[in-house]
Formats: sequence, structure tokens, C-alpha cells
Amino acid sequence: MNDDRPHMSGQVDPGDTSRRVGMEVIRERGCDPEELREKLIDAIGAEFTTYYYYTNLRMHLAGEEDYKEIAEDARLEDRAHFELVVPRVYELEGSLPNDLAEFADRASCAPPKLPDDPSAENILEVLLEAERCAIRTWSEVCDMTRGADPRTYDMAQRILNEEMDHEAWFIELLSKERDGEVNPAGHFARGEPGDAPYSTNNRFNDSA
Repeated sequence: MNDDRPHMSGQVDPGDTSRRVGMEVIRERGCDPEELREKLIDAIGAEFTTYYYYTNLRMHLAGEEDYKEIAEDARLEDRAHFELVVPRVYELEGSLPNDLAEFADRASCAPPKLPDDPSAENILEVLLEAERCAIRTWSEVCDMTRGADPRTYDMAQRILNEEMDHEAWFIELLSKERDGEVNPAGHFARGEPGDAPYSTNNRFNDSA
């Protein structure tokens, strides 16, 4: 064997299953993998709870079928974000909280609950602010991982693309509904509901 091969050894001993090279190389590049892992759990807690709360918000857009369709896209894409990142939590020696309430409490964004006055305007405002929180969350993950963890950075950057789409959608709809203003998002309908063009690796099932 050629002993000059530079990547054949490192800080993890051969055969050691108690440590992961995937975490050590992140640490060597200046990112704390444990801190990152906990932030990812908080972030996907928000994606998961948003998926749940958007289900309720969407129901109350009855009669506003165009709004409902856009909310459905965002709802299913948030589920795609959760599914995309879950494996990364385990790769970083983490796990999902065993208690769903604990998981929801950790979410990095407040729950987008149905407003007391569930008008289309008020629901669109809740949807918009939820997307803005998601943009801030995934931007922070991009900042943490840029140049240190290309795998997580790629995921966060793909999710961020879709969250920015969602913000633009709800700005367009809320502007029209509340202010009577045309404020185009510059988008066209997804090919299928929840298409998640940036973040979906595999289809979940025929309904996704």
C-alpha cells in the first residue's frame, strides 16, 4: 500500500465506530457539528409543525381556491424539507426527540396558528410571516456551513430557494387581497402540488 496517500488516515482510528470522520472534518473546518445538529433539529421542528398548521390554514381558505392551491404547495414542500434533513441529523450523531410535544417546542419558528379572525387576509399574513422565519433560519444554517460542511450547506441552500419562492407567493397574494395592489411573484404554478423542485430527492408517494 502506498503510505503517501493523504486521505487514508486522520483523527479517527481505523475500525473505530465511536467517531465519525464526517463530523471531524466539519470541526476541522471551523464549524461545531454538535451545535449544527441541534440547530437542524430546531429547524426541521419548524418545518414539521408548519406542515401541520398549514393543513389547518389551508382548510380555512375554502372558496379561495387559488390561495388554497398555493398554500398546499408550500405545505407539502415544508414536509419535503423535513424529510430531506432528517437523515442529516442522524449522520451528525443526533436523533429526533421521542416526544412530539418536545419536538414542537424546539421549533425555531412560532407555530403559524389559525388567527382568531380567519379571513383570507389574516391567513395570508400568517403564511407570509412563517415563510420569513424559515428564510432567516435556513440563511443562518447556510452561514454556519458555508465552506465547512458542503453536504448540509447544499440541503439548506436548496430549502432556502423554496422558502424564498414561498415568501414571494404570499407577498403577491396578500398585496392583492389586502391592498388591492399587483405585486408579482414572478412564478408559475408547480408541475404538481408540493413539487419541491429544489429539495425533493425522491417522491414520497403519489399524493406528494
